[in-house]
Amino acid sequence: MTSFSNGLASLIERQAVQGADRVALQFEGQAIRYGALWQSILAAQARLAAAGVKPGDRVAYLGLNQSAMLVLLFALARQGAILLPLNYRLAEPELAEILSHAGATLVLCDASHQIVGSRLGTSGSAKLMMASDIAGSISTETVATQQLESGGVEATPSAGNAASPVLLVYTSGTTGKPKGALHTQAGLLANCAISCAVHGFTAADHVLTVLPLFHVGGLCIQTLPALQAGAQVTLHARFDAGAWLDDVAHLRPTTALMVPATMRAVLDHPRFGATDLSSLRQIIAGSSQVPVSLIAAFHARSVTVGQIYGATETGPVSICLTGDAAMSQVGSTGKPAPGVQVRLVDAAGRDVKAGHVGEIWVRAPNLMHSYWRDPDNPAFQQGWFHTGDLARCDANGFYWVVGRSKDMIISGGENIYPAEIENLLADCPLVQEAAAVGLPHPQWGEVVVAVVVPKPGTAFDEADVLRWLDGKIARFKLPRQVVIIESLPKTALGKVKKNLLLALLEQASPDQAPR
Repeated sequence: MTSFSNGLASLIERQAVQGADRVALQFEGQAIRYGALWQSILAAQARLAAAGVKPGDRVAYLGLNQSAMLVLLFALARQGAILLPLNYRLAEPELAEILSHAGATLVLCDASHQIVGSRLGTSGSAKLMMASDIAGSISTETVATQQLESGGVEATPSAGNAASPVLLVYTSGTTGKPKGALHTQAGLLANCAISCAVHGFTAADHVLTVLPLFHVGGLCIQTLPALQAGAQVTLHARFDAGAWLDDVAHLRPTTALMVPATMRAVLDHPRFGATDLSSLRQIIAGSSQVPVSLIAAFHARSVTVGQIYGATETGPVSICLTGDAAMSQVGSTGKPAPGVQVRLVDAAGRDVKAGHVGEIWVRAPNLMHSYWRDPDNPAFQQGWFHTGDLARCDANGFYWVVGRSKDMIISGGENIYPAEIENLLADCPLVQEAAAVGLPHPQWGEVVVAVVVPKPGTAFDEADVLRWLDGKIARFKLPRQVVIIESLPKTALGKVKKNLLLALLEQASPDQAPR
């Protein structure tokens, strides 16, 4: 009987021994089977050891989604080292700051980021290598199960275990400087188990992954759980609406993870209406509040849209709207996932009553271990992570996220949640996307300012938007000003950077308070 390790790489080890010829990954037209993937992981671990990577070392990856990145994650897990995925959309000074804060010893980059990687390598203490030099050429051939069971392919003993840190992900920094969330192998395994339980993943599933793997959303909500279940993952280097529709039509995936920005891009694509979506048993939406109009458009095509609530720090699978309730609870983020405890609390840390808004606190086995170099951060207290997000829970136990505590607008003593206004504006026929923020006001303390991006080919002014909102929301919640801009500043997963948006508004009219 084969004895498996207890670390993260056991996800692939088990599947390789139990079904070496099944397809694990499909990337750029090549199918990689579980047996070959496991062999690549073992070979990559040996190369990491030869490159001097030791347990506890932080190894950065800078590049687009590719199968090599997943090989590196599992190889680093066996080596007891830590993957530091970098957001390639950041500016070089931001990347350099993250590398310095993390104390990375090695930077692995893909061919498209070699120039940036070389500059980062020469300006800091981390050594630069090509990711392909470590991951190697991943075979598309079938590996005999007997060869894997014999253990003959294992070149380097595993130095990592379930307790070892394995993933250091820096937050997107929507409200300030990024912080490094450190996850252990046990935490990622727990998250995989929770996600599989929620989404019902089996070896028959086929996940289409198009969101960036440098974020826990793209990596941990579906991709790693699917591999734990022995399913197939089709990986795109980066999101493209046309390519998404092509693969849904021809490769027939059963599920895909999306965020509002990618949902809108797919809906706006001229081929959306004609593409056969019948293979999709579900779409999972996450990252931020999802406009009801986007959900309704997929439901109209008989595609169920579930939701995931979580954060970089929470694994991230925390609160889930599953397929059985997705049609009847549109707009809700669902109920706590199995094994996840959730509280809604007021400013004094007291639980709020059903129907009242409180801050989401989470305690679960898939929480991060700690913030890197900040173990005493007050966001953790007695095992509870204080998310900073606000929600209410209805009488049936469904959670409804209304925004972030830092984003809440207090005008004339009234609490105004930006998500209420943003969800309405998402349905406005003139508006492509919108954000609501609070600006200081001498009389009211704060007032609502709506920042909107016009739909292509539309022309309107502030009065048109206000007329459309009139009667749909309480008058004290109506924006006192509407600002029309070309695009909203966002993170890689489409969350609006409201701190930057506020800075832009204040710079545009520092002495002019909204009326």
